[in-house]
Amino acid sequence: MKNIVVLISGGGTNLQAIIDACATGDINAKISAVVSNKADAFGLARAAKANINTAIISHKDYDDRESFDIALRELVESYNPDLVICAGFMRILTGAFVNHFLGRSLNIHPSLLPKFTGLNTHQRAIDAGESQAGTSVHFVTEELDGGPVVIQAAVPVLSDDNAQVLAARVLEQEHKIFPLAAKWFCEDRLTLKNGKAVLDGEILPDTGFQFKG
Repeated sequence: MKNIVVLISGGGTNLQAIIDACATGDINAKISAVVSNKADAFGLARAAKANINTAIISHKDYDDRESFDIALRELVESYNPDLVICAGFMRILTGAFVNHFLGRSLNIHPSLLPKFTGLNTHQRAIDAGESQAGTSVHFVTEELDGGPVVIQAAVPVLSDDNAQVLAARVLEQEHKIFPLAAKWFCEDRLTLKNGKAVLDGEILPDTGFQFKG
């Protein structure tokens, strides 16, 4: 059984999806800790309810990004993770962290990468006149939202959508594809090889596996 550490900054709905999938055995893993850079993140309460270890490490306690990432790396490593999941962790991670966990860290981003990296993805998709929006799970690399994509799920952008309505539609898909990507990893089906996401021995396309569900 694999060990997972989840990094959060907020409400933790994707964390909850991972917790639930582990509880049912759909993901053959144990969440050994949930780590947040914000003490008031509701995801910490979700973890505590599930009897999962929690830890808080505030970036405000460190002089620079690099020193925070080194401390974060040491904290996460203390839980011996096979997989690190960034589930709404609102920090740009440096090489000090990323390269240590390269190939064993996944992030979810609320757009169909490579479109709309960074913030405000839903409004940007609407403003650009996109017919589809969506979400992507990718391996974490030093390039912001630029690691190899594992899986994507698309949703329609409707004519009367605002950012909040579209975000809710996308979030439903996030709760499906993030546990699935974690499941694949924990079954040793998903790996990072030579800068490419590989599933069941096959290199995935640049936009990853296209989830329909």
